[in-house]
Amino acid sequence: MRIAVVIAVSAAALLAACTKEPEPKPEDIRPVRVLKIGETAAARSLEFAGEVRPRHEIRLSFRVGGKIAERLVEVGTRVRAGQPVARLDPADLALAAASARAQAASLETERNLAAADLKRYRDLHERNFISQAEFDRRASTLEASEARLEAALAVARQSANQAAYAVLVADSAGVITAIEVEAGQVVAAGQTVARFARSGELEALFAVPEAQRQLVEDAVDFAVTLNALAGRKWRARLRELSPAADPVTRTYAARATILEAGGEVELGMSARVSASVHAAAPRIEVPVAALYSRGDQPQVFLVDIEGTAGTVGTVRPQAVKTAGISDERVAIESGLKAGDVVVAAGAALLRAGQRVRVLEGK
Repeated sequence: MRIAVVIAVSAAALLAACTKEPEPKPEDIRPVRVLKIGETAAARSLEFAGEVRPRHEIRLSFRVGGKIAERLVEVGTRVRAGQPVARLDPADLALAAASARAQAASLETERNLAAADLKRYRDLHERNFISQAEFDRRASTLEASEARLEAALAVARQSANQAAYAVLVADSAGVITAIEVEAGQVVAAGQTVARFARSGELEALFAVPEAQRQLVEDAVDFAVTLNALAGRKWRARLRELSPAADPVTRTYAARATILEAGGEVELGMSARVSASVHAAAPRIEVPVAALYSRGDQPQVFLVDIEGTAGTVGTVRPQAVKTAGISDERVAIESGLKAGDVVVAAGAALLRAGQRVRVLEGK
């Protein structure tokens, strides 16, 4: 038994001695696309999606409350200046105006009586039949009557105006863009009845991303094209750029006036707004895919080319400081210089010191 064990152990040792150690697996050389850094001018054209809107869009409302008796327009109705849009039931307003007129008439009678009394007392005072104090009291009575009459007349005029406010009219020519009430509905003073776009200037409303706000503000030229009118282009002028970003979309609302817009340009049309940006100082830019992060520090992989063939190299990380994103490219403030070769895409899949094969260089 012991002899068999010894023979088995010897055979295993001999077999192990004859087995060769496996050769080390050659290191994988990952193919990558690279970009040779060069300073580029920041001058370019930006484009934004927008919509044609009126320069002035007004919410029409009654100055007084009441029940709507009649609505005289529909969405899309073109109205002229002074044209009625809706009417309130005038009954209560007419009664209020009549009451104010009656009150004014009553106070006018009192004023006339006080004036007649003062005239009689003036004659008596001149004959020394009454005292100065009594005459002054009569004069004060007349002044008080005149003041009450003046107040009543003002109320009567106000009531007459309110009765006239029962008819809602357009203050200028334009088009009705929305209706928010119907006949029979009771509305409060100031409640929107209809939205009204004044005739005149048309604008393109568009949203500007945070990273491009300053570029748009400094743009030298704007143009508008419409999807419905292919092949046409209108010059435009930036009129408004919001100072605060929308809390939901984080974009800035902007309006560009469409210059010389004719009748073919209609409200609500889809528009494209292009902005020609000032040529700025040269700067370094890399694709977004070239960046990866280690903690809070953005980095890129530099490629050190081996030999003269220029097709194989080793990567090493390089920390950079960014200065904004535009059109899927990141501006680099520091960390790179002209002539550096960086991995253009897939940086997150590499490791420091890894050998790579260059597929394309620029």
